Amino acid sequence: MIKRFKLTGALLLAVLLLLTACGRKAGGQGGGEELTPVTLCLDWTPNTNYTGMYVALSQGWFEEAGLKVSIVQPPEDGAVAICAAGQVEFAGTAQDSIASAFARKDPLAVTAVAALLQHNTSGIISRAGEGMDRPAGLAGHTYSSWNTPTELAMMEHVVTVDGGDFSQVKLIPNNIVDEAGALREHQTDAIWIFYAWGGISAQTSGLDFDYFDFKDIDPVFDYYTPILIANNDFLASQPETAKAFLAAAARGYEYAIEHPEEAVQMLIDGDDTGSLAGSEEMVKASQQWIGGQYKAEVERWGYIDPARWNAFYNWLNDNDLVENPIPENTGFSNDYLPQ
Repeated sequence: MIKRFKLTGALLLAVLLLLTACGRKAGGQGGGEELTPVTLCLDWTPNTNYTGMYVALSQGWFEEAGLKVSIVQPPEDGAVAICAAGQVEFAGTAQDSIASAFARKDPLAVTAVAALLQHNTSGIISRAGEGMDRPAGLAGHTYSSWNTPTELAMMEHVVTVDGGDFSQVKLIPNNIVDEAGALREHQTDAIWIFYAWGGISAQTSGLDFDYFDFKDIDPVFDYYTPILIANNDFLASQPETAKAFLAAAARGYEYAIEHPEEAVQMLIDGDDTGSLAGSEEMVKASQQWIGGQYKAEVERWGYIDPARWNAFYNWLNDNDLVENPIPENTGFSNDYLPQ
């Protein structure tokens, strides 16, 4: 079981101030130059979405770029909020999760600067052979739901376009921490998972399961998850620092693609939360799978395709799932990625 830890906002701020002070005292390689402190707040505990970051940290590539990088856990109010407030320079989130931040009358001051994976690798897992390998088959079965408007709209859409009746899907609360175990024990029939974690965990646990991807049902759901966001004031005042961070990160992800075994060990060794302890086999299997997702078919790690980004937000707009319509080309930039 993967354990998750959260910090209170006050405690996190205290930690960040200490890290910043340490960063200002650090000397650059070979010459006593000060390193620029940069903090990345994860959206969850350390996992294979972030392996490239841990590789760059372990290999000293952030320091080579003149940066003193710290990786911290999200507080109770979330990584996006503290990034928008300027308490951290970078944070992890997802395009669907951050939509509300851009749909406000006063949008949060953050910008997506890199896609950690090129495609949405989330979908629905169920026990094998029970007819839920397609969305229409969910009718008559239980589905563990977070009960959020976007989630329910997506679920209704995929079931309907597949010829099913969403009103016949039995919604139950999603309080699951072990998806494979919940399916095995018949606590639920279907669960939304991210395949690199939930799917690989089910595989390594020996569960016989069916699965479908949202993006395979409708391409509009091939949105970007997870993504890396940055604080807008930071981007405006320190664009070269942002570029240096992303260049070192890209180097880390390229290494993870080519050397998955070495890279995942750096992730495991760099986990200071203890959340990966006891799950090393699953984490290594996840790394083998996810390496093909960091870049997929694109040449540049982190690239965000405007058409795909806009398509999902237009779908949210058209279905009245946001407070205010999100204009096209809002909330992302490829300008800080290495060329």
